Amino acid sequence: MSAITIPEEIATKAIDPKAYADDSVHEAFRWLRANNPLGKVELEGLYPFWMVTRHADILEISRQNDLFHSGDMPTTFTTIEGDAAVRKMTGGSPHLVRSLVQMDAPDHPKYRVMTQAWFLPQNIRKLEERIRQIAREHVDRMAALGGECDFVNEIALYYPLRVIMEILGVPPEDEPRMLRLTQELFGAQDPEMNRQRQEMMGTPEAMEALQAVIADFYMYFKGITDDRKANPAEDLATVIANGQIDGAPLNDLEAMSYYIIVATAGHDTTSSSTAGAVWGLAANPGEFAKVKADPSLIPGLVDEAIRWMTPVKHFMRSATEDTEVGGRKIAKGDWLWLAYPSGNRDEAVFEDPDAFRVDRKSGKHLAFGYGAHLCLGQHLAKMEMRILFEELIPRLESLELAGQPRLAQANFVSGPKSLPIRYRLS
Repeated sequence: MSAITIPEEIATKAIDPKAYADDSVHEAFRWLRANNPLGKVELEGLYPFWMVTRHADILEISRQNDLFHSGDMPTTFTTIEGDAAVRKMTGGSPHLVRSLVQMDAPDHPKYRVMTQAWFLPQNIRKLEERIRQIAREHVDRMAALGGECDFVNEIALYYPLRVIMEILGVPPEDEPRMLRLTQELFGAQDPEMNRQRQEMMGTPEAMEALQAVIADFYMYFKGITDDRKANPAEDLATVIANGQIDGAPLNDLEAMSYYIIVATAGHDTTSSSTAGAVWGLAANPGEFAKVKADPSLIPGLVDEAIRWMTPVKHFMRSATEDTEVGGRKIAKGDWLWLAYPSGNRDEAVFEDPDAFRVDRKSGKHLAFGYGAHLCLGQHLAKMEMRILFEELIPRLESLELAGQPRLAQANFVSGPKSLPIRYRLS
């Protein structure tokens, strides 16, 4: 084994969905940052790839979108067998969907600008009152639950879902369907969340299951598209249904992929961060006391929860030229795993990185990515969380865990799947 190769047990842990569920992945990342921050993973059944664990290196790669592409190889980690299965289904493409996430220039900026205006701070400010109303409804729901609830499954999953579905133009009665499909898509590695109810990572069966979930999304949004072409409305679905790139309408794959990314990433990651904030406060009474005494700390609470939870665990990039990062020679065509939870706990950037601190001053987290692929919905996500806590914290008199929180089993997108809490609301 060469000096650049990561020891097998560390490499296995860094990619194992179960290690994200029991939080032991942070041990592997700590070891890597200290001993081999940009090392090579060489495991049977996988294409070799670089594991990028330092904040500075993730930033450098994310900043150079021409040098590190998102779309040439799979954008999320898979096995050799899984990649072959996808290419067989798609006629050669490594992607089951073609959304902004899988695109590089010149396509990426053209597609991004189509909806960008919807997510700019000055435009989402117009939604503030409506979002506050939705937030109040959810705090009232908490009050009605009588002092104990599973915060994930009774509050956190539904609040951001309602917000993004209103923006998209999906009727409330279809929200449960959107939630179920999102969980089947992002929870594909979790036997409690996927359709097969079994362990699966990167197998042909897993890819077929994902394709079936995507097909269900397609069927649903085909109906929405037909409706918005005939009856345009003031919603994002109308923008996508009638969108044009270079003077031609979006093809079905690209329109459907656009809907999927808005309809899934638009709430799932915000749900995870919102639950992360409540978990952090319930587990750290001193932090709860700080934010209770000083509501001006709420934006800090929001940022810290996003950093601490880091719902998007990785994206893959591939090098378009020979280059060097962090003292390592990267060859053209090399595949790289950007380990966001590791970058967000990098001791070189964050003091006492494993601690949850609502008044943290150091460091800028990488949870929304960086560069051209910076998350389109970041301002909306932070605003939704801020408003919810502006409504909740003043009424929350006590908060504690009422059982063991549980995290989803997934190495791509994941967060808490159960958070039992006990509380008093005025």
